[in-house]
Amino acid sequence: MDLDVFVTAHHAEWDRLDHLLRRGRRLTGAEADELVALYQRTATHLSLIQSSAPDPTLTARLTQLVARARATVTGTRRASWRDATRFLTAGFPAAIYRTRHWWIPTALLSIAVAAVIGWWIGNHPEVQSAIAAPAELRDMTRPGGQYETYYSSHPAASFAAQVWTNNAQAAAMCLVLGAFLCFPVLWILFLNMLNLGVAIGLMSSAGRLDVFLGLVIPHGLLELTAVFVAAGTGLRLGWTLIDPGPRTRRAALAQEGRAALGMAIGLALVLFVSGLIEGFVTPSGLPTWARIAIGVVAELAFLAYVYILGGRAARAGDRGDVEQADRSAELPTAA
Repeated sequence: MDLDVFVTAHHAEWDRLDHLLRRGRRLTGAEADELVALYQRTATHLSLIQSSAPDPTLTARLTQLVARARATVTGTRRASWRDATRFLTAGFPAAIYRTRHWWIPTALLSIAVAAVIGWWIGNHPEVQSAIAAPAELRDMTRPGGQYETYYSSHPAASFAAQVWTNNAQAAAMCLVLGAFLCFPVLWILFLNMLNLGVAIGLMSSAGRLDVFLGLVIPHGLLELTAVFVAAGTGLRLGWTLIDPGPRTRRAALAQEGRAALGMAIGLALVLFVSGLIEGFVTPSGLPTWARIAIGVVAELAFLAYVYILGGRAARAGDRGDVEQADRSAELPTAA
């Protein structure tokens, strides 16, 4: 494409679009229609220049012009309770449902890793001695030891807030760091499973695994599910960089990244619930069966939320992305 000829042929349209944008709201109906048509043509011109004859100065000018035109055409709107309701009843559960093929295998493999680590430590005294001295191990695993009193070592409210903050940060890191080709997510996930496996192994070797599971299961079911969802979504985000499918890599990463950002907010709410259970139910005087029942009910409620509301929204075409009007314009790409 001859860039000089192209600019000569279309610069009048660009100047006209700039003139209409400077007039703001003082446009007639015909001028508003003209502005929309010029915006669409200029977006196409920008795409052609970027793909065939990239010129930094001209590209910068047209990019700014297209952005101004889009802001004028689409306008702005304030977030409302309708947006929050739609997010909680459709967008968030749909995003989790869509990524189930990532986080379910992630959950199964992670639990298997924790179980193997726990078996290895529990059946090999030499490994236990490498973790800590015998006296320290006894102090951790004895009745009233560190593992057992951990959940009641602080006031329930402050402990729940601390747990929620730490878990939300871990989930957010899994979501954000997924863009770095998955490796940081795998490392974070391994560290979590390592800690769980060590605790399982040590308490098993002391013959008190049932006590430990009675303390972990009430909040751990929902908490670990949220972590697995975050990790699976982060892995999907990283894989998008490798295989964006029919979309451009930029468009695919933008779409999945927006969905991941929304999931970070939603998972913070899920982890808030698990933090309340960990702060108030786990250290309570309720019987073990009652505490476990509360955890199981919370987990089943979350899965029903994902598979019923999320499945329905996903089948209706919801991808967990923001609404069309709030997305950046995607320019057409040359074939």
